[in-house]
Amino acid sequence: MSTSFSYPKMILTYGAWWIIWIVIQTWVLHSLGLEWSEACVDATISNVLLTLSGYTTEITSRYYNPDKQNRWFRFVWALALAIICALAINWILAQIYFDNQHYIAFLEKSLPLRFVYAFLMISFMGVISWLMRQMKEEQESKARKNDAENLLREAELSNLRQQIQPHFLFNSLNSISALVGTRPEEARKMIYQLSDFLRGTLKKDEQQVVPLSEELQHLQLYLEIEKVRFGHRLLTDINCDDESLKMKLPALLLQPIVENAIKFGLYDTIGEVTIKISAKAEDNMLSVQIENPYDSETSKPKHGTGFGLNSVQRRLYLLYARNDLLATKTQQNIFITSVKIPQSL
Repeated sequence: MSTSFSYPKMILTYGAWWIIWIVIQTWVLHSLGLEWSEACVDATISNVLLTLSGYTTEITSRYYNPDKQNRWFRFVWALALAIICALAINWILAQIYFDNQHYIAFLEKSLPLRFVYAFLMISFMGVISWLMRQMKEEQESKARKNDAENLLREAELSNLRQQIQPHFLFNSLNSISALVGTRPEEARKMIYQLSDFLRGTLKKDEQQVVPLSEELQHLQLYLEIEKVRFGHRLLTDINCDDESLKMKLPALLLQPIVENAIKFGLYDTIGEVTIKISAKAEDNMLSVQIENPYDSETSKPKHGTGFGLNSVQRRLYLLYARNDLLATKTQQNIFITSVKIPQSL
């Protein structure tokens, strides 16, 4: 029984099945020489008892499902029910038509056939009941497996986030510590910015999707914190078309990528560095590109993009089951990270 097949629908289907068999059996019995009234009563009583037998089989299978070694139980059960049902039908009809010798003779001759019919129908209902129960168990097992996979995925997403946030927090606190003695006003400003950033981070989970415009607002808080750390050396250039700003992406996806760009763009240089962020809509996807210059003599982004990009790659796979949504390349001392976000999530 599938989980989408409701109990009332099952009852209606089961009832319609037996009504059809009553009509068919009435016609067959009439064609064998019985009056229409006799054929109708015979077919109705026979199939009502078979209906009860089928229901008994269904109830029994709920509480006892024999294993492979005891499969013979189903055969014995169907055989016993068929014998009881055939004898019950014969006795009830004999009581109704006890003064009709023609019908009584027909009843006695048809007893073996009634037994075979009852056995086949009860066996058929037993097989159907078993198949439906197997389908239900398989669906429940699949549902449990999906739930377990979802929990595992959520746990891994949460773990990725917990690994990224402390890294950024430690860097920010170190910068605040360095600023306290020499530039206390900037240290105080950075504390406020860090507080706003973390507050916004806590409100979002790893599977929430937000418009690009909202993601950029949160990213701007992060960049303001980094600008306090690096001063005039860090410049940003954000260029997004209007359509892309309405498109959605997983919350907090861009911050690790920008952090990676800052790491390779500023850590090994002393001059100004511009981090470029651009976005556009194409083929029902949000395409985001982040560029940063790097010193080819001191940085090797080709060989190590850090935990940040690896975490983004893993997160995109967990959310979209695709490994082709994040790509990196270098072009004339410019390191380019491209992300594509399908709009079906």
